[in-house]
Amino acid sequence: MPNSPTAIRSDQPRGPVTVPALAARKRRAGAEPIVMLTAYDEPSARIVDAGGVDVVLVGDSVANNVLGYPDTLHVTVDDMVRHTAAVARARPAALVVADMPWMSYHLSVEAAVSNAAALVRAGAGAVKLEGGIARLPVVEALVRAEIPVMGHLGLTPQSVLPMGGYRVQARDPDGARSLLDAAHALCDAGCFALVLEGIPDVVAARVTEELPIPTIGIGAGPHCDGQVLVFHDLLGLGAGPVPKFVRQYARLGEAAAAAVAAFAADVRSGDFPKDAETYHGSAELDQGIGTAASAMAPVRDAPV
Repeated sequence: MPNSPTAIRSDQPRGPVTVPALAARKRRAGAEPIVMLTAYDEPSARIVDAGGVDVVLVGDSVANNVLGYPDTLHVTVDDMVRHTAAVARARPAALVVADMPWMSYHLSVEAAVSNAAALVRAGAGAVKLEGGIARLPVVEALVRAEIPVMGHLGLTPQSVLPMGGYRVQARDPDGARSLLDAAHALCDAGCFALVLEGIPDVVAARVTEELPIPTIGIGAGPHCDGQVLVFHDLLGLGAGPVPKFVRQYARLGEAAAAAVAAFAADVRSGDFPKDAETYHGSAELDQGIGTAASAMAPVRDAPV
């Protein structure tokens, strides 16, 4: 496991990350790589922001990592509004981007704008949606409504059913060309950044080189303008094996389980709570409780 950072960055004042500032973060122009991490509630948002990330993504991956669903298809707009609002209450300096869940932007442009507006009202500074050419009318409408949009191409989890599982995408020339065309189209439609997930490194490098907007990779190699991971994967809080592209920086799940086991053992042995962990009352208080209890005791009927 990699060494932990020597210091947290919360003591370094920084202004809020804005959409225009993020849109200018191209590595080839000398910009520092973008750091994005998911968060789903106020405590995780505080932790992520204190670590100095640029973007807090309220991902629909809350389904898998918090709500216990097998995929992201079960998350609703109401779910995303609730979790976005919780993240926003941490008042992060990082830009808050909220995922638009499955079926929130597929039925009509009008519904998509209304659902995106609900996420903005909850505290998002931008929304993210999955898909390529088919999503252009929605992206254009959101941009016209002055709602910043981050795109998402490659392995798009909301498409898990037609993809037949979570599979690396764009592995052949035709697929790579289609993805590159979609990336250009989303950029032209007004997306300020693109997430590239689960694609070969050479494809991600080509997209990153050709587009004037930043790319943020997850399982897309080192050539993107930034990287994103899931909070629970990075900290070892998830269940089961992690994907190949994940680097775990802690094993907090194991540490938490060990702490709970130690607490349970101390309770069962009588070691918890100790004297120092107890609020003490005086002897007079104890006597007073006894006197009050006697005064409140019901009067029994005398035997006949």
